[in-house]
Amino acid sequence: MADTRRNLAAVASRADGLSYDAGLRAFMLSVYNYMAIGVGLTGVAAYGLYAYAASNPDVFKAVFHGPLAIVLLLAPVGYGFYLIFRMHAMSVTGARNGFFIYATLVGLMLSSLFVMYTHQSLARVFFVSAATFGATSLWGYTTKRDLTGLGSFLMMGLIGVIIASVVNFFLQSTGLQFALSVMGVGIFTGMTAYDTQKLKNIYETYSSDGTALAHSAVRGALSLYLDFINLFLYLVQLMGDRRN
Repeated sequence: MADTRRNLAAVASRADGLSYDAGLRAFMLSVYNYMAIGVGLTGVAAYGLYAYAASNPDVFKAVFHGPLAIVLLLAPVGYGFYLIFRMHAMSVTGARNGFFIYATLVGLMLSSLFVMYTHQSLARVFFVSAATFGATSLWGYTTKRDLTGLGSFLMMGLIGVIIASVVNFFLQSTGLQFALSVMGVGIFTGMTAYDTQKLKNIYETYSSDGTALAHSAVRGALSLYLDFINLFLYLVQLMGDRRN
């Protein structure tokens, strides 16, 4: 009788484990799907605006050399802060749509990359960024090491990079810019692993709450999207070929 109970308990434990693994995979898949859509919207918006402006000289001047350039720069920044502080109060649909709008605005802002760098080098850096992001996120998903402390360390490093970047805006030091780009790549590579593991912990907390999980999937997609975009931008500074 005791053996039967132990066997039943073992079967139930395995069933719970399989159910947990399936739920976690489904949750992470939804996060990556949202993120992929966001990256896709950013790419389409960036190239679409560049292509349209390139065929219209007046639009090109207004978008890349006129006052509209400031609007394209400030719009995603302002909306991004709004989204970060308000997303928790939105519905799942509202948060998802807000994320997609933000990704589109970021794409419009990044359209200037097609003016500054060759298309071939941007494509090359994108694939390097995707491979780096994928490998690091996989490590964050599978590692048994607790990355909580790493997140705090990386955030302090990011604040330092932002402050140094503001200073270098006035100094215009190529050596300092190279160092900041290297640091930026390291920071957002680490943030990718940290945010991925954080999403696993979120699933453990809200695995029985479908609405909370759906909302967390959108917010998690935003976090990983920002990691990827920043990683891409720093790699562009290091590996991109500027136009003559």
